[in-house]
Amino acid sequence: MCCLRLQSSCCGNWAFRAIYFVFFISLLITGMAGSPDNKQNGGGPRDQMVRFHSYLHGGTSSLLSTLPTLIVFPVYKTVFRQQIHNTPVRQAVAQLIKEGPTKLYRGVAPPLLMRTLNGTLLFGLQDTLLRLLSPSSRNAPFTSALPALAGFGAGMVEAVVFTPFERVQNVLQNSQNDRRLPTAKSVLVRLGAHGLASGYYRALLPITARNALGSSIYFGLKGPLRAVVEAQGLSPGVSSFISGTLTSMAVSLTLYPLAVLVANMQKQVGGEVKGVAACWQMLWESRQKKVSLLYRGGSLVILRSCITWGIATAIYDRQQKRSG
Repeated sequence: MCCLRLQSSCCGNWAFRAIYFVFFISLLITGMAGSPDNKQNGGGPRDQMVRFHSYLHGGTSSLLSTLPTLIVFPVYKTVFRQQIHNTPVRQAVAQLIKEGPTKLYRGVAPPLLMRTLNGTLLFGLQDTLLRLLSPSSRNAPFTSALPALAGFGAGMVEAVVFTPFERVQNVLQNSQNDRRLPTAKSVLVRLGAHGLASGYYRALLPITARNALGSSIYFGLKGPLRAVVEAQGLSPGVSSFISGTLTSMAVSLTLYPLAVLVANMQKQVGGEVKGVAACWQMLWESRQKKVSLLYRGGSLVILRSCITWGIATAIYDRQQKRSG
């Protein structure tokens, strides 16, 4: 835990700037949704308040669902070792035990901060985009696809905002960087010395694809799945949890290879910078061209993702329902 406090203090300014940046984007897009044109279509102060509530509820639900991360973070680090080193779970655990408890929580601050801000932007922005799209598509035959379309747009913005967080996190969690880059501050300084493409925004393309597709699947499926589960007589809270869990499972199973690619592209700072296609080819060959090895560690990621997104979905849906 002392390591966690050290990292938090080192990246304090960076964290606050990130919070301000996300807040600015949220206000900007909310302002767009509350433009005079939208007000003529029936929007008003209450609609603006509901939109702002979606950002607040998204951040709250994500924060509460992320608190277990402090407990299961060692599991996450085990999976990360499997992703970048292609090691069995026993060997990855043995490496963490050998390194000792002081390094166990190295890299925990970025995902905690990112997860909270991620929920704020993702849920709020998707709701705002959905409201922007709905007035012009009321009579369109593809109205049911609008949540997925809004989720796709929200995922693209999410990738642009949070790729630097993920970059810092992956560098910190790579044990090969422990001596050269011992703190979050040293990682930030080193990344700043490189260009954006090879520094903070390394692997932006696969992250954008993963986030946009993942958000589209999540928002496109969670509503219909919740309706199906509720029809079986279960309570709204349980239905939301189950729909979030099943949707997260579908997203994780489909896009896990992209997560492995991102981790391998972002684990180092400096050296030869290769493109996405070349990195994918290296990754595929390192996994002996076997899908089973590409999904190594995937079961733990999918389990964790199902729990956190199930909780986040249940909390968010409950807050949205209470706010009207």
